[in-house]
Amino acid sequence: TRPWRDSSAKPFVRIRNVTKKFGDVAAVDDVSLDIYKGELFSIIGPNGAGKTTTLHCISGRYRPTSGRVLLDGLPLDEWDAGALHRRIGVIFQDFARYQFVVGENIGTGDVTAFDDDARWKEAAQKGLAAPFIEELPKGYATQLGKWFDRGRELSVGQWQKIALSRAFMRKSADILVLDEPTASMDAEAELRIFDRFREMTESQIAVLISHRFSTVRMAHQIVVLAGGHIIERGTHDQLMTLDGIYARLFSLQAAGYR
Repeated sequence: TRPWRDSSAKPFVRIRNVTKKFGDVAAVDDVSLDIYKGELFSIIGPNGAGKTTTLHCISGRYRPTSGRVLLDGLPLDEWDAGALHRRIGVIFQDFARYQFVVGENIGTGDVTAFDDDARWKEAAQKGLAAPFIEELPKGYATQLGKWFDRGRELSVGQWQKIALSRAFMRKSADILVLDEPTASMDAEAELRIFDRFREMTESQIAVLISHRFSTVRMAHQIVVLAGGHIIERGTHDQLMTLDGIYARLFSLQAAGYR
């Protein structure tokens, strides 16, 4: 059962027998998934398992070697590029650090509101960036980066909060695709961010990769990848009952906090 949505709901994202090869090597091999509106969906697995490649296929950044990805019933390659970009928001590990003022850095998350300072501030609050922004010399008008005189450089964690704030600008996006979006934050900040993602998924989908199982457990659906294949899937409770790879990794990580 899926108590977070109606049993008659149809998948908003359908991934059907997707394989993505680089040369002769399949990074993702025959993966099929259904993702529903209102879901916080998490992908976990070891390095090289195919997690980021799967996210790239979902976002349309990669075209599968075989198989199909459908968004709202339409294959991704049949979508108008501009319309697709509006429907999907993406933050990958190598997020951009624009040499703009703070507000414009956040505003790039939704170009239709690029210079909307009220939206900047709302997004920064949700992305946990507001407290340090308010301490900068000119607040949201502070120049970032070193291309310009007196440009302010941020820590990695602060830049990541700016990138997350961009995601919260994307009110019109149906899907937010997030690859390790909180890797440079402490566990408490990550928990607060994931709580906000849960709030967002009342009307959107969040698809994310994280190595912190304390937050992954909050996902409605968890998929475990290894060698490009899905080897386990379910809720946290279902996977713990299964007592397989997820349960072992979760228990190992939990033991480190005792």
